[in-house]
Amino acid sequence: MVLRSPQFWLLASLISIAMVALAAGCADAATLREASVLRLPTPVQTVTPIPPPNAAASPAANPTVFLVVTYFLPTPTPTATATQTPTATPTPTTTPPSRTLAPAPEGIWISAEELAALPMEGPAWYRLKAAADGWLGEPNMSGWTANHDVLTLAVALVYARTADEHYQHKAAQAIRDTIGTEHTGLRKRSRPERGGLAVIVGRNLVSYIIAADLIDLAGYDPRLNAQFRAWIQGLLHARWVDGSLVLEDERRATNQGRMAGASRAAIAVYLGDEEELTRTAQVFKGFLGDWESYSDFIFQADRSWQANLYQPVGINPAGAILGGYPIDGALTEEMRRGCTFRFPPCHTGYPWEALQGTVVEANILHRQGFDVWNWEDKAILRAVQFLYDLQQTYPETPWWAVEDDTWVPWLINDVYGTNFPTDPANIGKNMGWTDWTHGPVG
Repeated sequence: MVLRSPQFWLLASLISIAMVALAAGCADAATLREASVLRLPTPVQTVTPIPPPNAAASPAANPTVFLVVTYFLPTPTPTATATQTPTATPTPTTTPPSRTLAPAPEGIWISAEELAALPMEGPAWYRLKAAADGWLGEPNMSGWTANHDVLTLAVALVYARTADEHYQHKAAQAIRDTIGTEHTGLRKRSRPERGGLAVIVGRNLVSYIIAADLIDLAGYDPRLNAQFRAWIQGLLHARWVDGSLVLEDERRATNQGRMAGASRAAIAVYLGDEEELTRTAQVFKGFLGDWESYSDFIFQADRSWQANLYQPVGINPAGAILGGYPIDGALTEEMRRGCTFRFPPCHTGYPWEALQGTVVEANILHRQGFDVWNWEDKAILRAVQFLYDLQQTYPETPWWAVEDDTWVPWLINDVYGTNFPTDPANIGKNMGWTDWTHGPVG
């Protein structure tokens, strides 16, 4: 670049000023900076438009040599700039639910006194008694299709009704044989991989705890009871590839979470852990729709079945309508497993699996004084009603309880005084025998 005379003399003047300042001992950056600023504007990083190729040259287009000047000035010491510390989004204040009912005097699921009023005759009793007298199968806490747990419960129920010590011993032995199988059973469809999943342990554990309560394991075999208590305490936070019972309960608003929650509630009652029980009730109330109670579930990206995308819940609130269709009571995370929101919905059996865990947890918490059956405008009843209405509207699709879900309507009818259709209560994933324990007497 050829420097024109005015620029040359300007540059020379600046060099002279700098040399004089240095010679005078004024090496301080502020002095030099002040001397330069008096003559040249501070360079600013800007984008200058490039003129068209044929544009006429003008004096203003001649470049100013800012970079040459900068080399002669000491770099100013950076001044710290105040920055705002990011503030974490406040976690919503949660309120644990209160016990507003008198707790049941005894019985995690049902008491011996209540069972004493039930008949030892009729189809429901005969099927229960036959199951208690038969082979229970191999104990397998991590088995996807294991029935040993609900069959052990049958033995305990027969003992509690008859006081026949043969059944007490048989149930205690079944519990003893089960301890430790949570890590050794075969996984789904008898694949060769061994191990377990929290969701399967959640399914299979609750019936053993209820059975231990019904046979008074603490009085029958204190040593085994101590072993059993330590075992179920450890299972609360034992980790599998899908998490733990507590993690499943607190992050999944699905059948997995509710199966885990049911077992968590039973553990808390059996161990007399009030803090754990209250926390379980708090999470459960959040699942039913109370955001002030609990709202830390992890929902899937597809929230199309949610009545409120920004406040997703396990069961849609009363009166919810979407696209002109009623979704009041829809189990949101289970309906999306059928498909994204549409009517008629894609069929899925997952809502009933979620209800299996939900109603077991609800009954356990209810017997401890929590008014769960009425929480969130009777959310559980509304969930059952939603499926019943789907069955009535789309009779060609099996939306009502079938196969291992048939024990659920018996309990719902008993609690709410409803008259939903029932079939013999088959062995469910975590419960059964409700056509005898909760069916109409007489």
